[in-house]
Amino acid sequence: MLENAGSRLKAWAIAGIGTAAAIAVAGVLGAFGARHEPLPVLAPSSRIDTGEWQIRPLKAYVSAEKYVYGALLKPGGKALVLELEMTNRTARSTKDYFDLLQVGQATIDPATKPFIALVRDSTMSPELHPGMPERMAYIWQLPDGAAASASLELTVIRKTYKPRDNLYGLPGWFNPAPIGTMTIPVGAGPDAPDMQP
Repeated sequence: MLENAGSRLKAWAIAGIGTAAAIAVAGVLGAFGARHEPLPVLAPSSRIDTGEWQIRPLKAYVSAEKYVYGALLKPGGKALVLELEMTNRTARSTKDYFDLLQVGQATIDPATKPFIALVRDSTMSPELHPGMPERMAYIWQLPDGAAASASLELTVIRKTYKPRDNLYGLPGWFNPAPIGTMTIPVGAGPDAPDMQP
């Protein structure tokens, strides 16, 4: 009986040492894993492949109009507008573009969601058809009294296609991850010319 107790005690001690070693190794690996490389800086007017979409930023500006492509602003309010060309690279019509761009903290509160409109007819949040480039406007309402920044800081998000997801076994675009950042100059108004590619 004492022999069994001694064996158990020895086994627990070994297990305890093994657990402590595993935690130490995980901590060291985690510390090194936390050192992320900075994201690549993307050219502001380049064509960018995000998996589902190919995008090309065209221009950014501030508008004080009551309606900006159908989006109603608060009285006396202003909006920061980004116009870009978007091409759906998938086989189906989709409007899975709400999380494609993340605005930088220096520009506006990242929790603020933009209105997204089709420039040619001001349709709000339309489905875009495969292979057809469309000019779209991302419209962020600026906080009351906020001065517009001279530049728009953005992080571009990419998704990966999986023929079968782990939950339902259906195809789709998953695992959003940032692929780079860009800084776009903010012009004086909607008449500002497009950036040259």
